[in-house]
Amino acid sequence: MLKKVGIAALGAGLILSGMGGLTAADAAKPEWAGQGKPEWAGKPGKGNGKDKSKIENVIYMIPDGFSADYASNYRVYKGEEAVWDAHLKGLFTTYSANSDITDSAAAGTAMATGVKTNNGVVGLDAEGNELESILEASEKAGKSTGLVATSTITHATPASFVANVESRNNETEIARQMADSDVDVLLGGGKNNFLPAADGGNQEERNLIQEVQEQGATYVETREQLLDLDDLDLDGGDRLLGLFAEDALAPELHRGETEQPSIAEMTEAAIDALEEDKDGFFLVVEGSQIDWAGHDNDAAWAMSDVAAFEEAVEEAIEFAEEDGNTLVVVAGDHDTGGMTTGSKGSMALNADVLKNVTATGDHMAAQLNEDRSNVAEVVKTYTGFYLSEKEISTIQEAGNASLAINHVISDRANIGWTSTNHTGADIPLYVFGPEADSFVGFHDNTDLPKLIAEAMKLDN
Repeated sequence: MLKKVGIAALGAGLILSGMGGLTAADAAKPEWAGQGKPEWAGKPGKGNGKDKSKIENVIYMIPDGFSADYASNYRVYKGEEAVWDAHLKGLFTTYSANSDITDSAAAGTAMATGVKTNNGVVGLDAEGNELESILEASEKAGKSTGLVATSTITHATPASFVANVESRNNETEIARQMADSDVDVLLGGGKNNFLPAADGGNQEERNLIQEVQEQGATYVETREQLLDLDDLDLDGGDRLLGLFAEDALAPELHRGETEQPSIAEMTEAAIDALEEDKDGFFLVVEGSQIDWAGHDNDAAWAMSDVAAFEEAVEEAIEFAEEDGNTLVVVAGDHDTGGMTTGSKGSMALNADVLKNVTATGDHMAAQLNEDRSNVAEVVKTYTGFYLSEKEISTIQEAGNASLAINHVISDRANIGWTSTNHTGADIPLYVFGPEADSFVGFHDNTDLPKLIAEAMKLDN
């Protein structure tokens, strides 16, 4: 596919692409944001980042919806530091071309291409020009590539690295572009977007799964099939397509009830396949449902999916430690829900109580009878909490029973929420591997692919 705006200059000078005159969104950032770190941002930190080894592989990990308060609450939930805490390098802004608060399509596009776009748009700039992503630039450099997600693989964030569409909702077109792309490994949900209507899918006629198989791709749809895979010959043209659910994968709280792999298992399988390429690889891994939990203000779902994502990060860092030439970048695309660390005037944190929760608020709400007279029984079954009469009444009278259940649980954990949508909070940036310290500072999301490209020397 012809790209009208390329990524070849990403590493040169970290210069923001112009978007015209000053907008309201521009006012939300410091005047130097997106132009690299200022002198006062500090010297590079201690540790792995000073290593100047050649970067052969990049693992770009995106915990969708994750921000500093998620990190703080997760530390309490886990009872110790997360694997990424030791690798904090800075913060970055997330506004889109037309809004102070971004959506995942605009954020994903910025993180993939280094260019701002409007909310809802995938792989196009604000004027509608097609953009080339850092993943596609890596392909041009001879590297193998992969995408992993717990949403449909055609969802906004993974789509931003491969597709060019005016609307993120056009997942059937995104699926067609993914099937026709050169991406070597695709693992996630969204089988229906690859199947024709005749087979119960969303495509009018094309069976994209059959097409990629006819071109030599290996197709898997269960955890067992993924874990039993033989070595793939990516240099010989092999591809791997794994679609483990008709729609999105199950939340981590419910994954045990399915035959679906975890995000860590998908990450490990993708690395195992991609590392066979002697020229290296570029892998994107999205923990998609942290964002969905934030939209639902579901603290237990959020923390359990963060825990699952951390296991994937551990897989990536373990590989990077052994390999020595792999850069791991962990960066959420935006905050979701405006989660707070503490609520209702409490000076105590209590996120660890969420470990007792075994279902999402949506699942619990679905178990309520018509008059909601079984609220106490249902919530006790899935949380271990004995509800007060006030809590029971609140859930019974709520217009949205799921949200009410989630707020009761969040209150028990002393976690607050300010929104059921995204917010404009700055996002922490964690980096491990050679050149990690070049990421130190306060950035814009468009800087991330430029910094990665510079570290990979894609402009050379």
